[in-house]
Amino acid sequence: MIDLRSDTVTMPTDEMRHAMAECIVGDDVFVEDPTVNTLQNDIAALLGKEDALFVPSGCMSNQIALAIHAKAGDEVIVDDESHIFHYETAAPSIIARVQLRCVSSASQGTRGALSVDDVERAIRPGAYYFPRTSLVCIENSHNRYGGTVLTPAHFKELKELCDSRSLALHCDGARLWNACAALDVEPREFAVHCDTLSVCLSKGLGAPVGSLLVGSHTHIQAARRWRKILGGGMRQAGVLAAAGLIALHKHRQGLHFDHAHAAQFAKSLHESGSFIVDNYPTQTNIVIFRMVNPVDTTTYIERCQQHGLRISTGREGGWLRAVFHHQVSASQTQEAIDIIKAVSSNFAHN
Repeated sequence: MIDLRSDTVTMPTDEMRHAMAECIVGDDVFVEDPTVNTLQNDIAALLGKEDALFVPSGCMSNQIALAIHAKAGDEVIVDDESHIFHYETAAPSIIARVQLRCVSSASQGTRGALSVDDVERAIRPGAYYFPRTSLVCIENSHNRYGGTVLTPAHFKELKELCDSRSLALHCDGARLWNACAALDVEPREFAVHCDTLSVCLSKGLGAPVGSLLVGSHTHIQAARRWRKILGGGMRQAGVLAAAGLIALHKHRQGLHFDHAHAAQFAKSLHESGSFIVDNYPTQTNIVIFRMVNPVDTTTYIERCQQHGLRISTGREGGWLRAVFHHQVSASQTQEAIDIIKAVSSNFAHN
């Protein structure tokens, strides 16, 4: 079975399993796990930030960021197709107790890159009867727009606006590694413009568990308290951090292979004339696509699975998603293309 539902479906490598078995651990709630501390220090250094905190998931990392930057009743500006808005189970209203104000990047044709003018218009006036705008959140790469990439220059423009209006800037960088690989830039080139930034180890890098929030010592001290409140203190978490260290130091350099496989998949579908590929050509490892005449996605996905391919839904309107990762080979990519075309041909003749 070829599994392209997400880059979260990877299995730990033998090297990861060995590292997990052999690592030295301690109680991370007491900040005494040396493997976790090494991972946090390495991530903080890589992104040029003072400190980092290891958490179970990207969702927790994002929600902690909202909680440390905003007060209850504040408003947070996000893209209307962002992960925080669509896939985090209304957590902002429960944890930080904030309201999300959605701004469309698609209306400007920028697909995930919020325009500075639109963000500025979304900032609330100071009158007491408006919610207080406290934070802007961006996503890089952008999941629902097919892995599109924001540039460091765009980050800089948004940060300058945020600074001028006394707002914080947070980046959901679950797939920041892919954005870096696509642009051939270092992670710190993005992070320098953010107050906090979340990065994931269990997506493109292939670790079994974990994300990290980076920021100042003050931000991470507050984040550690929120992690405890949310039940994210994992005690001897070095067994997970050990796999994360392998992912961080061994798998980043292979991300361009995932991008190449995604590009091969997207190109074949695009050139067939039977599909629309969103944001073609692709930039990273995510391909959002649909048939020219949209079909029922549930049935389509079921038929693909019957042929040995797992994919997922992309967005509403018949869009489907294929995500490439380090455990998908070039030959499996071609096999996935052949399955997609065969299933689509059956739909076309029904």
